[in-house]
Amino acid sequence: MVQSVFKNLVRPRKLVFSLLAFTVSLTAVFAQAPKKPESNRFTKVVLAQRLEEPMQFQILKDGRVLYAERKGKLKVYDPKSGASETIGEFTVSTKYVSKKGEVTEGEDGLQGVILDPDYDKNHWIYIYYSPVGDDAKNVLVRYEWLGKQLLESSRKVMLEVAVQREECCHVGGGMLFDKDKNLYLTTGDNTFSRASDGFTPIDERPGESPRDAQKSSSNTNDLRGKILRIHPEPGDAPYSIPAGNLFPVGTPQTRPEIYTMGNRNPWRPTIDSKTGWLYWGEVGPDGSDDDMEKRGPQSYDEFNMAKGPGFYGWPYFVADNKAYVNYDFATKTSGNHFDAALPVNNSPNNTGLKQLPAAQPALIWYPKGLSREFPLLESGGNSAVGGPIFRKDDFKNAARLFPEYYEGKWFITDWVRGWINAVEIDENGHYKSMERFLPDMKLNGPIDMKFGPDGDLYVLEYGNGYFKDNPEAELIRIEYNSGNRKPSVEASASKTAGALPLHVTLSSSGTKDYDEDETLQYEWVITKNKAAYKTLKEANPVITLTSAGTYQATLTVMDKLGEKNSKSVEIMAGNEPPVVKFKVTKGNSTFFFPGKSIQYAVSVSDKEDGSLANGKILPSQVSVSTNYLSEGFNLTRIAQKQLSTDASAQYATAIYQINNGDCKACHAINEKVLGPSFTDVSRKYKDVPSAVVSLSKKILNGGSGVWGDAYMPAHPAMSESDVKGIVNYILSLSDKPKSAKTLPIKGTYTTIVPKAGSAGSFIFRAAYTDRGANSAAAQSSQATVILRNPLLPVSYADQSGKISFNDDSTSAFINESGAFLTFEKIDLTDIKKIEILGIPEENRNVLHSMLIEARDNAVNGALLGRFSGKYSDKMVLNITSQAASGSKDIYLVFNGDPITIKAIRFTTN
Repeated sequence: MVQSVFKNLVRPRKLVFSLLAFTVSLTAVFAQAPKKPESNRFTKVVLAQRLEEPMQFQILKDGRVLYAERKGKLKVYDPKSGASETIGEFTVSTKYVSKKGEVTEGEDGLQGVILDPDYDKNHWIYIYYSPVGDDAKNVLVRYEWLGKQLLESSRKVMLEVAVQREECCHVGGGMLFDKDKNLYLTTGDNTFSRASDGFTPIDERPGESPRDAQKSSSNTNDLRGKILRIHPEPGDAPYSIPAGNLFPVGTPQTRPEIYTMGNRNPWRPTIDSKTGWLYWGEVGPDGSDDDMEKRGPQSYDEFNMAKGPGFYGWPYFVADNKAYVNYDFATKTSGNHFDAALPVNNSPNNTGLKQLPAAQPALIWYPKGLSREFPLLESGGNSAVGGPIFRKDDFKNAARLFPEYYEGKWFITDWVRGWINAVEIDENGHYKSMERFLPDMKLNGPIDMKFGPDGDLYVLEYGNGYFKDNPEAELIRIEYNSGNRKPSVEASASKTAGALPLHVTLSSSGTKDYDEDETLQYEWVITKNKAAYKTLKEANPVITLTSAGTYQATLTVMDKLGEKNSKSVEIMAGNEPPVVKFKVTKGNSTFFFPGKSIQYAVSVSDKEDGSLANGKILPSQVSVSTNYLSEGFNLTRIAQKQLSTDASAQYATAIYQINNGDCKACHAINEKVLGPSFTDVSRKYKDVPSAVVSLSKKILNGGSGVWGDAYMPAHPAMSESDVKGIVNYILSLSDKPKSAKTLPIKGTYTTIVPKAGSAGSFIFRAAYTDRGANSAAAQSSQATVILRNPLLPVSYADQSGKISFNDDSTSAFINESGAFLTFEKIDLTDIKKIEILGIPEENRNVLHSMLIEARDNAVNGALLGRFSGKYSDKMVLNITSQAASGSKDIYLVFNGDPITIKAIRFTTN
């Protein structure tokens, strides 16, 4: 190539000038290419903390942030006051009731909120949620909002999406407007997928429609599993249908609101303001293995793009149109693979067209394991969220603006993995490249992300646990600063809860100033129950709290130029958290062995309540559960079951208090005595949002008049936590289904692996919620033991040395003596052998000689076992009897010829 260029230079003069012009032009292009900014030019600023299951948000022009919480509250965060105000509260349905009467928590609730593009004129606000009622549906409603409370008289139901509430999951709820003021709404497939062995849920058996996504996602006459597109109107008709949707108005067996279909659970849509193309994240199923002949591909999450309306494949295709098999759940037989060019919906649960549009492939797709196509997406549990596209022209007079380097890039995130990646799309809408944005930042359950009018990137973090108020749930923004940067602040406490007097060391450890200012000023402002309590001017002060209450310690750090940043930590004083332990008393505490048993024992002690050992805490008050977690890492179902057993244990405390107090003198479960039956109370108040608060006050203070002349005496000696527990139990009585019972606190458990679940883990959990103390809130603690599959792929190694891995980390290449793999905290109880699994080699003429040793805690640690011999598909290290007990860091040290291995197996044989 270089020689041909020089040959061209001696050709006619005109060509020489053309080449020179081209070179100058090319040099100018490269000179103008924006430079990637340093990561430390971006600062994370925490705006609001300890949010209660936040779901979606929108940023107002004045900097306030409107956000929805799943359990029904609509709130506004004001950056001037730093406080959040509730502007609306909805009674939401969050439960599913199976045919067997089992109650589980679902994803439903308050899902989304957005302001009208003409909000300054019409004051319209849109909310998508799951109302309580026998008519199961999710609704899109519109209100007028003038900045305070929602105007209830202005409520208008815009759209209803009929659903089933037998089995979870997938609600959707993302909303956005395009430049033509059309409203897009994402809806989930409302289908239970976990009975499908990790493959597609197309169960057509009678009565199994909750497990058949063909009723929704691929049904042209159903609003579920879609992205809907409507144009809101001011008159009696709430909306019109914009031109260009998937099915023209009047097309038989279709809904004209449909823009895209074949969605499983589309999340957080965005529109590129330059191209008008629609982007979103798509949450996939749970399987981690292919069975292409009988069932189809493993699970993939997706990031999708639509230049126009279309069918995006679910439940027949996933990823780049990998086809599932038409599997018959009744006969357990496999048919043909579905055809992406001519997909057909023949399900008896389909009410729409049978012939569907051709399926559109995903833009980006990734499995539970490492992706060959997109390795930057990492591996493990996944839940694609989506995010915004940066266009500088979207921001007029912004206080701060992201650098030109990110122009046109799509910022995506994942709820489980917690990263942000910036994706570059070419001018034709094809994937071009991807890079990590702020690689050192780990988000806690990012659930919504968008740019604000000030040019900052805002992120709403749900936290790390399902269906609960996570302490790490927060609203943050990420600011770019090309000049002096705000300090990056970290705040923590040595104890966040405890009995009085509570001695706490506050810490600013981790706080940084990237401008290397050595004269940072530290100020801790401590409030008690939101009232001023104390101010300290030290970086790491020690405080002693002598009165019960909820304290917030806010650390503000200021640099020499006056730039400030803050972060808070909450401390609950007056009640020591319980201590819960789950111990495997017989068997291995690292691995499970299918069909074999372990013995376990749970202990609980609480400074105020007593302990299991002395009988002051009852076994029924402790929640003990076990669940099998498939390699798909879907924790939703496990969280549902744990919540159910927790409720059972907490109700046990309420029942004990009712039976040992004066409640039974006036009330019975199902019969009227002097006062109403508890069941009647439940029926009257179960759907009233303020019932727990109002009924608790009545028990504490006494009262009469609601149920007749009988007077209920006051109970001032009862703790607020006890009273709330009783009220929650009473309100549960009108639900015929009961919560799951807990396991015994001591017993034997046989690890029977569900079908197609051999690559997963058993999770044992014990939890206890105490009764509160000294007017302090109740505290909960839990202990968890995870028994892993004894077959460990090489990618599971905690450390390695002198070893290289292939692109997807499924194989390890051992090239030199002294190479090692480390597996930390392995219990060797009952372990007899460690098997090193190699990869079969075609050239058997080369017989490698190997010495493999298992060492304790270091490459030269105590010898645990040894293999010496020729390379084979399985090389066995016999564990010495002296070593076969206790938890150890195991170093597998390799000496000899180069070999390739793929996995390690621990066995009891």
